[in-house]
Amino acid sequence: MFVNCSFSLRSHFPTKENRGFTASAAQSAMESSPFNNLPQDTLHQIFCHLPLREIAAAKCLCKALRAALSSASFLHHLRSQSRPLPLLALKTSHRHVSTLLTLHAFDPAANQWLKFSLSFLPFAGLHPITSSNGLLYLWASSHTSRTPQNSQKALVVCNPLTGRFKTLPQLGSAWSRHGAVLAGSLSVVLVLTELAVLYYSENGNPNDDDFSPNSLNWLKFSSNLPSKPRSPVLISDFILTLCDVGSPWRSQWAMFKARVVDMEKAMQWVRLERREWGDIFDILKRPRLVKAGSDRKVYMVGGLKSSYALQSACTTILILRLDLDSLEWEEAGRMPLEMYRCFMESSKFKVFGGGNRVCFSAKRVGRLALWEEFGDGKNEWRWVDGVPGSGDVLCRGFVFEARLDAVL
Repeated sequence: MFVNCSFSLRSHFPTKENRGFTASAAQSAMESSPFNNLPQDTLHQIFCHLPLREIAAAKCLCKALRAALSSASFLHHLRSQSRPLPLLALKTSHRHVSTLLTLHAFDPAANQWLKFSLSFLPFAGLHPITSSNGLLYLWASSHTSRTPQNSQKALVVCNPLTGRFKTLPQLGSAWSRHGAVLAGSLSVVLVLTELAVLYYSENGNPNDDDFSPNSLNWLKFSSNLPSKPRSPVLISDFILTLCDVGSPWRSQWAMFKARVVDMEKAMQWVRLERREWGDIFDILKRPRLVKAGSDRKVYMVGGLKSSYALQSACTTILILRLDLDSLEWEEAGRMPLEMYRCFMESSKFKVFGGGNRVCFSAKRVGRLALWEEFGDGKNEWRWVDGVPGSGDVLCRGFVFEARLDAVL
């Protein structure tokens, strides 16, 4: 039997938004729906023709659909035809670790927010931090405690669409509070601080031919950076980061690069600089790196200073693009003045994103500013409304490319 599935979940399923139901009423109505009387094979045939975003939305409607759309048979059937769904996921603050077991993510193409249940994870508190190849990485509290800072932390990797997860070897709680986590795949995970770098790989140490897969653990290397790494990004097999090499009275930013495969006992950092760059790092206030869609490019984002004075005001937010082959900079985007006015009263803003999208958040703005670049060289700025929570906080986030074929 062929079923025509060219419909929207929002218009066919009872939800809080389209029927005025409460969440509990919507769930009760869904669980009594005729859909629950269909054979599972028929249900699978219906949903396998829908985009991944609609399947993700359907899994949030009721337990029956979540179970049916998480079954091994459905996932196996869908993996061969499923395309990744690029989303902008939100982090939770270490001060407000999520106990709701939900990942909030924005779908720019559909202009809507999605929720992914993390209730399959057997942990008390969750702090999503990054993603790679469809897998989500989180700091998780192993047990409840009246003093969360004393709870044991574990680094967990999972696929929210399939409900599968894995706990990486134990780390101390200090790493979860001060370390920046970079992931290229399940086989390579790094945690960076000013003093040290932790490296984990299922393939072992890249420079150790005698490494035993049965003794998997974190390897520790000296960092050798002049200051705390800011906004590090993992691109292919190397790390890029910014460091403040100035004085306590005046910041001076520089970019450093290290190849992961070159690690022995310490990270070997090389400062990237060219005479032609001139004062490129001096024109931006609080510059940060954002990974671009190509492995050969990276964005640097910051406030555009009006002068070189110490307390110079900013005139807008600037996005620069660095070609890592030619080491040449070009302007990729500049926030429109009417949008930037909403950020002027905030002492700082947060930047996150990746690929062809960069997102901006600031206190008291209540929404996100999104910059998106298209293949023809054009770009667009727009507002993202409906941010979960009060809207009065600094949002942090990362790119989450949802995939059903991401396996552990």
